[in-house]
Amino acid sequence: MIGLEINQVDFSYFDGLVLEDINLSVKAGEMVGLLGPNGSGKTTLIKLTSGILKPARGEIRLDGNRITDLSRRFIASNVAVVPQQFHIPFAFTVSEVVTLGRTPFFKALAAESEDDRQVVDNSLELVGIDELAERRFDELSGGERQKVILAMALAQQPKLLLLDEPTVHLDIAPQMEMLELVRGLNIERGITVVAAMHDLNLAALYFDRLILLKEGRVWADGTPKQVLTEAGISEVFAASVRVEVHPLTGTPHIVVMPRVNATKRQ
Repeated sequence: MIGLEINQVDFSYFDGLVLEDINLSVKAGEMVGLLGPNGSGKTTLIKLTSGILKPARGEIRLDGNRITDLSRRFIASNVAVVPQQFHIPFAFTVSEVVTLGRTPFFKALAAESEDDRQVVDNSLELVGIDELAERRFDELSGGERQKVILAMALAQQPKLLLLDEPTVHLDIAPQMEMLELVRGLNIERGITVVAAMHDLNLAALYFDRLILLKEGRVWADGTPKQVLTEAGISEVFAASVRVEVHPLTGTPHIVVMPRVNATKRQ
C-alpha cells in the first residue's frame, strides 16, 4: 500500500490559477472521492498526483518520497491512472490494450514475458472481461471500454489508483459495476484509491471519505455526512437540494429541487 501527501500546492495554467494552497493527506488503503463543479480543479489534482503535471509551489509525496525525486518508471510501477477518455489509434485487441499496462516492467528490446502474460490474463479475469480478450477495443461499448482501461491500470499492479470521473459517460448499471469493482480492489487488495467524481449520490454510496473543491481550494473534507450537506452543496454548486437519508445504506441522498414550480404530469 502507498500513501499520498499534498503540501501547500499551487498550480496554474496560462489563463490563471487553478489550484491554490492544497493540503491533503491520504492514508495507505483509503478510498477517497474528489468532488466539485466543473473547473474546480479535480482533473488537475489527479494529473499532479500522477506526476503528469508539476506544481508551481509546494510538493507532493508518495509514500514519503517527493514525486519530483522519483523516476517515471517507479511512478508508473506504483501509480495507475484511469482517465476520462482513452483513445487507441490502431485496431488493438482488448488483450493488447491491457498489455500496455505492463510497459513499465518491460526490459529493453525484450518481448513480454510469461509473467507479463499471466498478469494481463489475471487483470482481464479480475475485471470480468476475459471473454473479450480478442475483441477489438474500438468495437466495444462505453462500459466495456472503461473496464478495459481499468484492467490496463491493474496490469501495472499499482499501489495507488487514480480515476478521473470513471462513470461520467456510463449508464446506471455500468456506473455501479465500475465502482463496485474499484471498491472491491480497495477492500480486498488494499489499493489506495483517489477518484474524481461527478455524481454526488454515487460518491456518497461508495466512498468513505469525500473532499469537496471550490474554485481550486479544499472547501470540505470528511465523511459523506459531513461533506454533503444542503448548505454546502448550495454554496459550492449553486444548486437548491434536499439531503435525505438513503433507505438502505444510511448515507446522504441528494434530491435536486427545481427552481420553478413544475406541474405534475399524469
